[in-house]
Amino acid sequence: MISTSTENDHLPIYEDLVRERGDAVAEAQLAADHTQHQAAELLTGRDAARQAHRRDDNTTAAAGGQPQWGGSLP
Repeated sequence: MISTSTENDHLPIYEDLVRERGDAVAEAQLAADHTQHQAAELLTGRDAARQAHRRDDNTTAAAGGQPQWGGSLP
């Protein structure tokens, strides 16, 4: 059976599930957008001041058993 676009335009089962349980696809998209925004802030250094305040003289990485990075920023 070949389905046409008119058959797929109205999806009552999906609409019922969205009403009952919420729109997981939309929620996942919002979460992905938020994560992408946070990553962009971190990569561009906009959040660097806030992170520097959280750190205690670069001891966070060493305390966690992670080697300290000695490179330079781009």
